[in-house]
Amino acid sequence: MIKLLDFWATWCGPCKFMEPIIEELEKELSGKIQIQKIDVDQEQDLAAKYQVMSIPTYVVEKDGKEVDRIIGATSKDTLLAALTKNE
Repeated sequence: MIKLLDFWATWCGPCKFMEPIIEELEKELSGKIQIQKIDVDQEQDLAAKYQVMSIPTYVVEKDGKEVDRIIGATSKDTLLAALTKNE
């Protein structure tokens, strides 16, 4: 199973910009991928574990192992490519 970890924060402008894109991907890829939104202010230990230094950060995991990482706001196509190339 492919999993997208979305590291974000409520005060992060680029994170707010990315929110509708993440929601679209969630609907389009329902059943194929799992998206986990991680608020870095609430989940500091998890952010530290994944060495997240800036947000938004998107970590793509396959079978529990990191296979890709995108840092910063990006296009829907870039995120989709990162998710589907590891299916």
